[in-house]
Amino acid sequence: MNKYNFYAPCLFGLEKPLADELRDMGAENVTAENGRVLFSGDDDILARANICSRYAERIGIQVGSFDALSFAALFDCVKALPWEKYIGRKDAFPVKGWSLNSVLHSVPDCQSIIKKAIVNRLSEKYGITWFEESGATCRVSFSILKNRVSVCIDTSGEGLHKRGYRRDSNAAPIKETLAAAMVYFARIYNDSTVYDPFCGSGTILIEAAMAARNIAPGLRRSFAGESLPFIDSGAWQRARARAQDMIDNTVPFCAVGTDIDPAAVELTLHNAEKAGVAGCVKASVADVADFSVPTARGVVITNPPYGERMLELDEAERLYRVMGKVFTQRHGLRYAVISPDDRFEQLFGRPADKRRKLYNGSIRCQLYMYYR
Repeated sequence: MNKYNFYAPCLFGLEKPLADELRDMGAENVTAENGRVLFSGDDDILARANICSRYAERIGIQVGSFDALSFAALFDCVKALPWEKYIGRKDAFPVKGWSLNSVLHSVPDCQSIIKKAIVNRLSEKYGITWFEESGATCRVSFSILKNRVSVCIDTSGEGLHKRGYRRDSNAAPIKETLAAAMVYFARIYNDSTVYDPFCGSGTILIEAAMAARNIAPGLRRSFAGESLPFIDSGAWQRARARAQDMIDNTVPFCAVGTDIDPAAVELTLHNAEKAGVAGCVKASVADVADFSVPTARGVVITNPPYGERMLELDEAERLYRVMGKVFTQRHGLRYAVISPDDRFEQLFGRPADKRRKLYNGSIRCQLYMYYR
């Protein structure tokens, strides 16, 4: 079976949960870096990581990694890599990527040079000068961070945050991978009751339910790697069968959402149905001012609305003050609130017991956790 080195980018702040889950899957040589986790494994690990990862944005086979300070160096280093192991004579190989804090900052130029270098290498190996690109699509991705270049074969296709249950969403939704990480940091269990008084499209509740029932997030979607001929097709079948066997729908977990918007409540219930967790997700219309936890124990995990314009900011700050009143301190209750507002604790009325810096896309946030 093939052995690979893998590259798994993630949102900043999610490196630890991603590294932990990859080790649990059986990945080897797991190393967490800023915004990514590197690991190694075979075809089974490749398929398993795509189907089961809650925190990775995608899984790439790392073809090579090197420093480049000039376009000539970029061309030479890319050309030296063994592209013929992955790309056939008729395969399509589009190139996409990004550059940050690097001398080679022009992404279109880097994209063009990497493409030319691959064509040059394959032309020499296959003895042809023209590529029809009518076969399987082998997506090449690159990242350049502080002049360090990583070049990969993408095996995910659409980002792994796209689980398949959220076709529609309300305004400013939280990314599924970030919601899953909030659940991880809040430490929910399979018998927990989770509450979200700003449930929106239900992402946090659904990710919590899927984690509690051990439902693999990618079980209901397809991946680019399934059409790559050098990957054992049986690996995807084995990974899906393994993930299916690990589901436990008997756990007493419960997720309860409320929102002031009836359309958001309807969307939460619709998405929970698509995710296969409708039986343990409830939602109803309610104002956060009326929020209370009726159970002896519970975990509140939420992403309250925030604004960028003055009126929206005023409303967000009013909500933080309301939350400070209704999120009562009581034995058995824990709270995890994500916010980009540096004044959250002041407005909420008490300092968090623990904070963790996270990113919702490009927005820097803090996860404020209260458990005392």
